[in-house]
Amino acid sequence: MKLNNGYEIPAPGFGTFKTPDGEVCVNAVREAIATGYIHIDTAAVYGNECSVGQGVRESGVPREKLFITSKLWNTERGYDTTLRACEKTLQDLGMDYLDLYLIHWPANELQFGSRAAAINVDTWRAMERLADEKVVRSVGLSNFYPSHIAPVLVSANIVPAVDQIEYHPGLLQEDTIALCREKGILVEAWSPLGRGHLLEDPLLCEIGARYGKSSAQVLLRWCIQNEVLPLVKSVHAERIRENFDIFSFVLTAEEMASIATLPPFRYGSHPDTATF
Repeated sequence: MKLNNGYEIPAPGFGTFKTPDGEVCVNAVREAIATGYIHIDTAAVYGNECSVGQGVRESGVPREKLFITSKLWNTERGYDTTLRACEKTLQDLGMDYLDLYLIHWPANELQFGSRAAAINVDTWRAMERLADEKVVRSVGLSNFYPSHIAPVLVSANIVPAVDQIEYHPGLLQEDTIALCREKGILVEAWSPLGRGHLLEDPLLCEIGARYGKSSAQVLLRWCIQNEVLPLVKSVHAERIRENFDIFSFVLTAEEMASIATLPPFRYGSHPDTATF
């Protein structure tokens, strides 16, 4: 997929949320790259950046052939702390640049009152400096909704390239996606499988059976056809390979519409009420 700054971002991406640091993470990243994933997503708070970097090095694929994302954790918001946090992330990964760096969660009014927007703007200024200095190629957001995005855009010199949000049938995020598309911001989906809650859904299983695919493959294909980039994780080689095999079939318009009618649910925290 194409970003608004001209860079390309591979889909699907391989996520590492809750992937244990150490051998499990190293092996998962190495297996993912061997399968064909070239987009690896991690974050400082995952505690596994060192292992992600090791997995990348052990894959034998040159760094410049890969797309690596990490994220700024909430305790490091602000101008100077953002710059230091990015430096620490690069040290842990053993890399000299990131392809994409995201603000993991917005500061919200519940925690910070009227200062929330200013904190997000100040943090974004640091992200822009990182991009200007070529420490990161693209900068973006994660879990930002329209009320968080708008103040950032007012003073931004760089429009965010990405907004990574919880997105799956049952949580369509229509307002956020509409704004992102208006501004040229690519939407990435975390938890595109609904943290597994959707895998036994009869409709998804029925559609998958028509194509000889799993419900997980149907969900990932649904994201792709909605022009949302899915991030999917596993530590099992067979599942890693299965989740990458989503380009050999196409869902019909009727199937796409029926999937979008699944009952609403949210797995993760709402950005306006998160207190971490």
